[in-house]
Amino acid sequence: MTTSTIAPRQAALVYNPIKVDGKRLRATVRDMSREAGWEHPAFYPTTIEDAGQGATAQALARNVDVVLVAGGDGTVRAVSEAIANTGVPLAILPSGTGNLLARNIGLPLGDPAEMIRAALGDFRYPIDVGWARIARENQEEETHAFVVLAGIGLDADMIANTRSDLKKSVGWIAYVEGAVRSLPRAKPFRAVYQVDDGRLHSHRSYSLLFANCGTLPAGIALIPGASVTDGALDIAAIQPTGMFGWLEVGRKIWWDNSVLRRFRAGRRVLEHRRTNASVHYFHGVVTEAAAPRPVPVELDGDEFGEAVRITCWADPGALLLALPQGHPVQAL
Repeated sequence: MTTSTIAPRQAALVYNPIKVDGKRLRATVRDMSREAGWEHPAFYPTTIEDAGQGATAQALARNVDVVLVAGGDGTVRAVSEAIANTGVPLAILPSGTGNLLARNIGLPLGDPAEMIRAALGDFRYPIDVGWARIARENQEEETHAFVVLAGIGLDADMIANTRSDLKKSVGWIAYVEGAVRSLPRAKPFRAVYQVDDGRLHSHRSYSLLFANCGTLPAGIALIPGASVTDGALDIAAIQPTGMFGWLEVGRKIWWDNSVLRRFRAGRRVLEHRRTNASVHYFHGVVTEAAAPRPVPVELDGDEFGEAVRITCWADPGALLLALPQGHPVQAL
């Protein structure tokens, strides 16, 4: 009579050593893995040369049962790109400045042990991933994933102007300083874009944003109603005219989206208000935009150079998340 034994499961931790205390985090993951009856975990620090894709590929080659990621939004994006559509679950340990995906799906931000426990648990839930094909002026193309949003125009320029030392000291507020530095020299560009129906739109815009989810730090709803489980993207065209136009953008994003929309009476006010011409919203699975001159591009808060064309699409259910047991998923 023969008996079969089930090999213990193994986790892998991909972490950015600049953003987290690697020694302490490794010890916590190791201890909690042992307590859960899992094998000794595998550890993969990111490097300047590898933002996380290569480290994740190494982890997947070991046939690990779950990958944990700890770092900033860029690290989460890179690891998500490598693990998408593999069926291996990803557990996000919120770290860094923005924690944008973690905030949008309501993950606990203060205690990594809760998310490590989730990684070693059994509750898994799929969410969408966005993909962006970026075409350069020299006709070269490259494709990358994003889990929060992709953008071309002023938002990418703002990120390029944000000081890394200020981010370390004051967090996401550093982006405000970057915006102040970018606005005086910001110039609109003529963008031609289309969504699923093939209809062409042409506007002079300062930014085009392609969102998988739409909430920024401090609860600012950039794109209300954006969902990581609807199999589509939400597109925002930012096109103010003059100083009053920028005030309209602020009112729309901060007051209307982030305050009034939370209350029934506020939503009634919005139903009877005329359309804000400074911000236009669209919704679709695939969208493509082109500009006559190279425009800065960003994905999940990281610079990606300049492009003359960007094509973005949603990849439904491509990322399998490890979530705390009983985590509410209805609002995702």
